[in-house]
Amino acid sequence: MRDSSPIQRPHNRAGTAGDGGYGGLTIDRPRSAVDSLIPGFHGVRETLIRGARAVQEVWIASKKRTGRAEEIIRMARERNIPVVFKDPAVFTRSFPGIPHQGIAAVTEGFHYERLERVVERAVQAGGYGLILVADHIADQGNLGALIRTAAFFGAHGLVIPEDRSAGVDPIVLKRSAGACFHIPIVRVVNIGRALAFLAKNEFWIIGASGEARTTIYQFDWKRHVALILGNEQKGLSRPARKACHEIVSIPARGAVESLNVSVSSGVVLAEIFRQRAS
Repeated sequence: MRDSSPIQRPHNRAGTAGDGGYGGLTIDRPRSAVDSLIPGFHGVRETLIRGARAVQEVWIASKKRTGRAEEIIRMARERNIPVVFKDPAVFTRSFPGIPHQGIAAVTEGFHYERLERVVERAVQAGGYGLILVADHIADQGNLGALIRTAAFFGAHGLVIPEDRSAGVDPIVLKRSAGACFHIPIVRVVNIGRALAFLAKNEFWIIGASGEARTTIYQFDWKRHVALILGNEQKGLSRPARKACHEIVSIPARGAVESLNVSVSSGVVLAEIFRQRAS
């Protein structure tokens, strides 16, 4: 049966919140620009479609006038974005080991948000807030796909830890296909303090784990939620698990025991969206 109990304020953790901190300690980093190059046809194409305002110029390898390159050139010029032809060696230096197809976009620079601002906007938006927490997700491709999934379902923000976690870089920008510019992303020093701050601000801290008895279909998502998605191999970390008000699972029927983190997030977010729309 679905949890039909009235929505209650989550139990507050010890400490007091201040401007940008919790218990007098900083919980997130100041806004700062990170590497602003997006490599590859698909990443650049999606960014031009969905985040063109962030694109300052497009690079094309000088000897790479393929059909895909011509498409990107056309899209950029339609949006009055300068196209710069670069020596192929520039791409090799800029994207070591990263597929780029001789195509790249230069953006204004990605900026991390502050947690307190994301929480404030989520609460003031009306309805129920939804913030995702990527608990030490190390694979850049997984993080990029998770960001795109979160943006697709309209999450109010995504939190990632600074330690032992992928951050937003060219690979993540490419895999997210421009979604990094459509969802606020926070990078925190201490994930435990960040979760405590969310709980203090009336968010239910919900972890996703395969062994949980309560399924995502039994839980009532009509409340402010911070959804934690664990590391690819280790799952939820100890601080994250300790902070949870509830842990939920995706019921499985087949022989495969687990899903990729971005796929898992899509399943959970679809159920949250379904419940909140009903």
